[in-house]
Amino acid sequence: MTETIQIAVRALVAHTLSRGDLSSGFRGASRNVDAIRAHQRIQKSRPDGYLPEVTISHEIPVGDLVLVVSGRIDGVFHPTPEKRTSENRAGRVYIEEIKTTTGDLEHCSADENPLHWGQIKTYAYMYARRHELTDIDTHLTYFQLDTGKHIVLKRSFQIGELESFFTDLIDRYLAWASTLASWRNIRDTSIRTLSFPYPDYRPGQRAMAVNIYNALRRHRQLLVQAPTGIGKTMAVLFPAVKCLGQAEIAKIFYLTARTTARGVAEKALETLRAGGLRIKSVTLTAKDKTCFEPEAACNGEECPYARGFYDRIREAVEHLFSNRDAFDRETMESTAREEAVCPFELSLEMARWADVIICDYNYAFDPRVFLRRFFQEEPDLFAFLIDEAHNLVDRAREMFSAEIRKQPFLDLRPSVKHRLPGLYKTLGRLNRCLVTYRKQCEAHSGVLSDPAPPEPLAHLIADFIFKAEKWLMGNESAPFRENLLDLYFTTTGFMKIFEQFDESYVTCMEKTGEDLRLKLFCMNPSRHLNAALTRCASAIFFSATLTPADYFHTLLGCGDTAGRLRLGSPFPEENLCLLIADRVSTRYHHRPKSLRAVVDAICAAVGQKTGNYLLFFPSHAYLQQVCDELSPLLPDADILLQTPGMSETDRENFLNRFSLPGHRTLLGFVVMGGIFGEGIDLEGDRLSGAVVVGVGLPGISPENELIRDYFARTCSKGFEYAYVYPGMNRVLQAAGRVIRTETDRGIVLLIDERFTTHQYKYLLPEHWRPLYMKDPSRISLSVDRFWNRQDAALKREA
Repeated sequence: MTETIQIAVRALVAHTLSRGDLSSGFRGASRNVDAIRAHQRIQKSRPDGYLPEVTISHEIPVGDLVLVVSGRIDGVFHPTPEKRTSENRAGRVYIEEIKTTTGDLEHCSADENPLHWGQIKTYAYMYARRHELTDIDTHLTYFQLDTGKHIVLKRSFQIGELESFFTDLIDRYLAWASTLASWRNIRDTSIRTLSFPYPDYRPGQRAMAVNIYNALRRHRQLLVQAPTGIGKTMAVLFPAVKCLGQAEIAKIFYLTARTTARGVAEKALETLRAGGLRIKSVTLTAKDKTCFEPEAACNGEECPYARGFYDRIREAVEHLFSNRDAFDRETMESTAREEAVCPFELSLEMARWADVIICDYNYAFDPRVFLRRFFQEEPDLFAFLIDEAHNLVDRAREMFSAEIRKQPFLDLRPSVKHRLPGLYKTLGRLNRCLVTYRKQCEAHSGVLSDPAPPEPLAHLIADFIFKAEKWLMGNESAPFRENLLDLYFTTTGFMKIFEQFDESYVTCMEKTGEDLRLKLFCMNPSRHLNAALTRCASAIFFSATLTPADYFHTLLGCGDTAGRLRLGSPFPEENLCLLIADRVSTRYHHRPKSLRAVVDAICAAVGQKTGNYLLFFPSHAYLQQVCDELSPLLPDADILLQTPGMSETDRENFLNRFSLPGHRTLLGFVVMGGIFGEGIDLEGDRLSGAVVVGVGLPGISPENELIRDYFARTCSKGFEYAYVYPGMNRVLQAAGRVIRTETDRGIVLLIDERFTTHQYKYLLPEHWRPLYMKDPSRISLSVDRFWNRQDAALKREA
């Protein structure tokens, strides 16, 4: 069977010809738009017969392998045959590659860039072969972004010379291509014989897997709501792997909101590997978490892992690829130390060749950090598997919003006064503009919003970026360089969002002391998510809480043809005791009066069985109030409190307490929607129950009120979109911590009278059969009966 390997010209040349240090030399991220305009300017200036953006590909059969090299030539001048003569140089065929620079054009002319010339020579050979040319001209054009000037480096090549170059390039790549082809054969063979890794599907799990398989094959979007414990991760990955083996998709992106979810995906892949699957997976970890030299700049002068990076990275990648299948964080870091390469850059290189990429939402959606190497340079039939998709709404609002503060501009200004007087003046104008906004805030009690973008400020920021970039391009050292660089990246990110400002945005300003916070706030991220979803062939959104479906369908930017699937619980109803204390109000202004009623209800729920319980609250302040009141009433219970800003170690220690055997009840006081509200597994005796206090509404804030006003105008559901739906998703996630497996048994107590009203009641899962409790004595009786029935059932099973 013939195996086809595809590679872009740029990637082929980079993989084969890259040498030297990994460099952090400043390259001006804001110049992307300028570079596009420069390309267009050059292309429009060319004569008739010049074609821009010419797509080309070339196949090289080698035994059972076909290597397909493809790319897009910036420009081709191909006159009619009668104008082509050896005497008429202007009438000869030439191809053009356009590169933009902020450096000296003379430097571009004097120092031959092997990657640039390698790219244009590859294109020249492919084009000459296709059109049966014996010779061809090449124009390597460098455009200076600051001056608008350009130079054209011209060379003529005979087809034999180009063929020798191209053959050598392919020969050097072929061993790696053969490794890839061999690997895909091994992978696809293992996929064909792969069975579901468990003896049986859980109820609903098979239906979920089948629906996902069909959506992936048809390159569709699908929203799946499946209860906690159904086995969502396996129900998503198994059909995705099957589609990968059938070439229905080219690569799987498993996208998560939390580090813990990445671990679950890794574990699921290991389970499939234990059943015979061979698959390469890489987990991407943020650069700042893996860097070996956090105090050093990413260049060969300061960092030993950047020095000679491109001289070693190819060997490191090939060695790792040949010896491991799972490229997790630990593997990346140990290999990077052994091979003396940057661990983050190594993980990005491994991602290019991996079958599954496990990473944060940002790498697929964030306009500032998404993986351009895949979604712009090498687009393909990618599948997005979006875990805990209910989190993507708020995360998308963060990704498509941007803010700046006044103080950093003011702090930077004195340090650049003598060295960069032009920038010093711009910072002064920026500060004065922000002072004006601050005064406007003062006149409105410190908070102000405006449906219009801050045009005057944007012009000043653009001037700051231009001047900062011009100096940073020189890569000079200075005491203020790091602060300037930080502010440069903040402002370029701000301007990227500013350029997208539309009716879904609002400008928010808030005075804090002498400082001012100005934010471009995205109230509705659906348009931006919809655009980002064009980067994949298929997207599967899955979560235990995607209710109501219309809300998530809209805000996640799904297309009209997106499918929906809602599944019931796979576990026996009798394993869960679900109670609602419907005579207690936890509304903010009722909390002082209802405090004792809340405490009594909790005591009634947890007092019937020694065990571990999580108690969920809408805020840290309310949590503390209840804890202070409850502690004296349960002196034999151990109490843990979630505190603001808990570190990863603190979080692990907190959860580890739920694993220790003990003879005392353990109560964990936590916040709904926080780090313990979802994504944790406390199976069996590790968790006996959960108490959810309130309906989880987000706190009233200027931003939430703006969301409310926006959706009140656009769909007459302002309160629901801003508060009710996000709040109830928190409630359902919290309740979902209790029953995780077929053998789990536990109680869930919801405390709030609003759970009995239609606005909230219709959002509860269809399979729930709650009992409504009028007072603590009924709670005690119901919980006691439940545990007695469970004890009796366990004895019968024994």
